[in-house]
This record gives sequence, C-alpha cells and structure tokens, in this order.
Amino acid sequence: MTASAFMAEALAAARRVRGATSPNPPVGAVVVRDGTVVAVGATAPPGGPHAEAAAIAAAGDAASGATLYCTLEPCSPFPGKRTPPCSRAIVAAGITRVVVAIEDPHPGVSGEGIAFLRANGVSVESGDGRGEAVALLRPYLKHVRTGLPYVIAKFAASLDGRTATRTGDSKWITGAAARDLGHQQRAWVDAIMVGSRTVLADDPALTARPGGSETPRQPVRVVLDARGRIPATAAVLHGPGHAIVATSPDAPGAWKRAIAATGAHVIECERTAAGLEFDQLLPALAARGILSIWAEGGGTLLGSLFESGHVDELWAFIAPLVIGGGGLPAIGGGGATTVAEAWRLRDVVVESVGGDILVRGYTGGFDP
Repeated sequence: MTASAFMAEALAAARRVRGATSPNPPVGAVVVRDGTVVAVGATAPPGGPHAEAAAIAAAGDAASGATLYCTLEPCSPFPGKRTPPCSRAIVAAGITRVVVAIEDPHPGVSGEGIAFLRANGVSVESGDGRGEAVALLRPYLKHVRTGLPYVIAKFAASLDGRTATRTGDSKWITGAAARDLGHQQRAWVDAIMVGSRTVLADDPALTARPGGSETPRQPVRVVLDARGRIPATAAVLHGPGHAIVATSPDAPGAWKRAIAATGAHVIECERTAAGLEFDQLLPALAARGILSIWAEGGGTLLGSLFESGHVDELWAFIAPLVIGGGGLPAIGGGGATTVAEAWRLRDVVVESVGGDILVRGYTGGFDP
C-alpha cells in the first residue's frame, strides 16, 4: 500500500534519523489537525524520546483532538524499557485517531500498544505505507524476530564479475558516484564487515565518508581474521569509533594481545572450513547492539555469508569494463552446483549510478 501524504512525511522523518537510533528503530510521526501537519517527530538516540512523544511535545495543545501518523506501532510498557510508553502519551494528549504503518513485533509490544489505544477510545488504522516502513525497518524487524543482525552484501565488479585483476589491483573499478553511494550506505549501518585478505591487500580505513568527509557517527569496523594475520598497525584498527576483530581460539595469543592493545575488541569463534562460525559471531555482534552489517568482502567472506544463509540483501555495483583472466571473483566459495540452486534476488532494482549500474534486491535470508 502506497503511503498517504501524511504518512510519507512521517516516513521522511524516520529516514532522516536512520543510523542515529540503533538499537532502537528509526521511527517518524506527524500530528495532523484539520488537514494540516502541526508537528513532526522522530526517534532520538537511545535514552531519548520516541517519535510519537517528540511529535506530541512539539504539537502542545494542538494535539488534543488530532490525528497521529506513525511509522511503527506506539510502544507499551515492558520490562527494561527506558522511556515512557508512547501509547500512554497519546491517550494523555487527547489524540483521537492514530494511523500506523506496521505493528511492532517486539515481544513487549506486539499489538499491545494498539490494543491499549482502542481500549481508551482512540481510533486506530494500520497498513498505510506498510511497504515503505518495512523496507526502512528491515534490520530492526530481523533482529526482533531472530536475534541476528541484518546483513547487506556489497561488491563492486567488472562486467565479468571480477573485483580485482590477477595482481590484486582494484582501484578503481567503479566511478566516484558509485563509491560515494557506498559511503552513504556505510553512514547508516551499525557495522562494516570485511575479511582479513581485504585488510592485507588494501589497508582500508573502512570509515563512512559521504561527500569526502567523515561523518560524526561512524559504524563499527568488523574484521574476520581466523588465523591472526592482520598487523596491529592496520588502518582499520585506528580510525574513529571502534573496531572488532573476530578470530579463532587457535590464533596466536601474542597477536590477540597486540590487537587488543590498539583498543579493538577481540571476539573468538570456532573455525569452519570456510573461516569462522557465523552462528556464533553474528549473535555476538547483535548482543553488542549491531543490528545491521554492510559486508564489503572480499569474495571469500561474501561466499561464506551466502553459503551459510546469512545474506539478506545484495548491492552489486557493476562497471562497464572487462578484466578477464585470473581476476578475483566477487563471490567465492563452492557456489551453486546447478542454476536452479543459485541465489536469486527478489524485488530487484536496477539503476544507473554515474557511469556504473547498481543491481540490488533481497535474498532468501529474511522475509518480513
């Protein structure tokens, strides 16, 4: 269902705070009276007011008798909750009608907010802008339902699917516009993930730099290094924010101590034939408040994520060039044995980004 004009404004408010609210979901709300928006609110960083409370406070006395549009079901009381429940604030403000995009699957809410509003004489409608709200809240929805982070796999490749030449040269396969769009994505996710080979080959900073400038809030940088190979001098360990290095119990102890001395957090997971055990690593990252991951490769990491069923979304930037020969593949691992077994995207979007093409869509990893 396409969002109404008022819900579209609430969704726009939610998008503006995406990346600043985690592990809380980015939510937007607008108060409408006599066909006019009188206040707009959005979720504050953790510990601050939710979108509905912010909009009601901004509306003041105008909230009485008004309609509230919100992108997620207003919350209800539950153990551990740090802010007053928005459903109570709505009733107290005298709002008579609430339009909700989607219900909140959080076990402490899950319809209770809507039920409380209706029990107190507030008219409630749901479904306005559902598709847009679900797309925006996919990381939150997955985490609530599975306890795992939402994983977006990203690569930049040539027409023949190569991310570097046989010598390892990869700068730059795609143009400036595609690289900047990647930085815009980095700016809102909770973490960027790469494998040790990427760090050893490129020594990337892995910071979010849309428009060429580092954003004030930086995602966590996660490096998977089962054997303990990256140096303690690696740029990824010394940028703004903080880094996590995931390794195995049998990696050298002296190396782990050197990595920890940089301020990075070291997480140990069991090794698998493909690297590290994602069924251990991903819950550990979620427990640290990481709900969304932008996995940039290399091919070994992306192949492992696909083969273990942990990719939820794919962003493939394709440049109009051919590398050929022994160039490095975008996705490694064993791969599908038949075309019928290949991973297929759904809800596919194809768009031009400068001189490159972006193909993005959802995989079978999570379907809200």
